[in-house]
Amino acid sequence: MSMGDHGTTVSVDLHVHTEASYDCHTSVEAVLDQAAAAGLDAIAITDHDSVASLTRAFEIAHEYGVHVVPGVEVSTADGHLLALGIDQLLSPGRPLAETTREVHDRGGLAVVPHPFQKSRHGASRRAIRAADVDAIEVYNAHTLTGFRNGQARRYARRHELPGTGGSDAHKASLVGRASTMVSLPKGEDLTTAGILDAIRAGRTVANGTRTSAKQYLKKYAMNARVKTVSFL
Repeated sequence: MSMGDHGTTVSVDLHVHTEASYDCHTSVEAVLDQAAAAGLDAIAITDHDSVASLTRAFEIAHEYGVHVVPGVEVSTADGHLLALGIDQLLSPGRPLAETTREVHDRGGLAVVPHPFQKSRHGASRRAIRAADVDAIEVYNAHTLTGFRNGQARRYARRHELPGTGGSDAHKASLVGRASTMVSLPKGEDLTTAGILDAIRAGRTVANGTRTSAKQYLKKYAMNARVKTVSFL
């Protein structure tokens, strides 16, 4: 956390998975330990269609000095959506626009992760335009070339949408590989509401380092095994 003339800047990884996700085996404790080691002020736990890890995360987060933003990565009919500030399940399989409306009705923030990447369930431009999303993930660390991040950044800039960064970590060592620098008003405490309000207002800077080719391929090999077992 750094102090400036106009307020406080906090570092937040807005896209983190735990063992509550079908394709991750990392404990909440390991995630928080790495978040603290990486110097993060906060993380958003965004498991795939699950909020099962949130209760444990809230209970122990203070031991690591890391604030936990509740969230869930919802599988919509048009691709994935990060619902931040949400601690209850949202029904999967509905249109992106409909899911976004429910996120807003519940007071949450709707962020499109890894947009345009069909192989990763990224929403298309058409689906995003039809939905009133709050922000675009412009830096996802889980990428080989960074080409899609560039596309996302240009799209967000063109449509005047705030940009966020997240590691999309499915193992502890990758937590903090990408993050969002969020500027809070001077004197404001670090809270979920404050982080979400700052993102809505566009007071964000996304940065990070891409996942190595070895880590990228290991992740997709594991996903393939999970899908095969589920099919059998």
